Amino acid sequence: MESSGIQPSSLHAIGGTPLVRLRRVVPDGAAEVLVKVEGGNPTGSYKDRMALAIIEGAERCGALRPGQRVVEFTGGSTGSSLAFVCAVKGYPLSIVTSDAFALEKLRTIRAFGADTTVVPAEEGAITPGLFTRMRREVDRIVEREGAFWTDQFHNTDALSGYADLGREILQQTRGSGATVDAFCASVGTAGMFAGVAASLRKDGAVRTVALEPASSPVLTAGVAGPHHVEGIATGIVPPLLTDDTFDEARTVNEEEARRMAGPLARQEGIFTGISGALNVVGAVHLARELGIGHTVVTVAPDTGLKYLTGNLFHN
Repeated sequence: MESSGIQPSSLHAIGGTPLVRLRRVVPDGAAEVLVKVEGGNPTGSYKDRMALAIIEGAERCGALRPGQRVVEFTGGSTGSSLAFVCAVKGYPLSIVTSDAFALEKLRTIRAFGADTTVVPAEEGAITPGLFTRMRREVDRIVEREGAFWTDQFHNTDALSGYADLGREILQQTRGSGATVDAFCASVGTAGMFAGVAASLRKDGAVRTVALEPASSPVLTAGVAGPHHVEGIATGIVPPLLTDDTFDEARTVNEEEARRMAGPLARQEGIFTGISGALNVVGAVHLARELGIGHTVVTVAPDTGLKYLTGNLFHN
C-alpha cells in the first residue's frame, strides 16, 4: 500500500514489504535467493493481508453485519491479524487456539481485545486431531453467538490479499532487472502460496514448489504426523491448494529449518520464525539445483519476535 503521507488508518500499513537478497547462507554456485520479508506488517505477519481481505470480502457480500462477532480457529498469526483488523473495524472477535503455539501469539490476540479459547495439545505437538478439536469449539461459538466464521481454509477472499504480495514481488524484481524462475513456500491454509503463485504465473513460466515438514508429509506421501512448525502442515491437503497451483511438493527436515533460523538472523539480519527458516532451506536446496543465472523467491512469513519464549533461538 501507499507509504507516503498520512494514512487514514493503520490498515493502510499492510503490505509494501521489502524483497531481500540473501548473501551469506546461500552456497557458491547456487542461484540467487530472494526473500520477501513480511515481518514489517502491523502484527508482524503476512496474515494481515489475508485478514483484511477476508473481512472486507465479507462486508462487501453482506455476510458480516456491523457489530457481529467474528470467530476463527488458528495457530496464532491468523488470530493476531484478525484481532488487529477487527479492532480497527469494530467487530468483537473470538479466537480458538492451542497451547501448542507460541505464547507471544496468544498474548497479541488478547492485546488487540479478542477473547481466546485455548485447546490443550497432546504433548505440545501439532496434529490433525488438534485442529479437529479446535473446529468443534468454533462450531459452538457460531451456534451460541451467531458469529461469522471466517473459514480461512476455504475462504477464497484470502487469495486476493495474497495476490497483492505476488504483484509486489513482480514489481520489485522487475525494478531490479531480475526474473523469477522459481517460487517456493510452505503451506498451511495455502492461501499465500496459491495467491502468490497465480500472480507470478501471469508474468511467465515460474516453477512453484510447495514445502512441508518431513515429519508430516501429507502432500508428498499422503501421511500426516506430529511436528512443531507453527502455521503450516495441518494434516490435510488444504482446499485452496488445487492441482494447478503447484508444480511439485517437497519435504524439508524440521531440524535443518531450526538450524537455519539463527544464521538467518545473525548473518543476514532476517529475523523470522521456523516456517520462514524452513522456506529458506527449501529455497537454498532449489538454488543449488538451478545454479547461477537463476532466481528463487520465497517468503519470511513473520517476525522472530513471535518465538522468543521458545527454544528456536537458544543456540
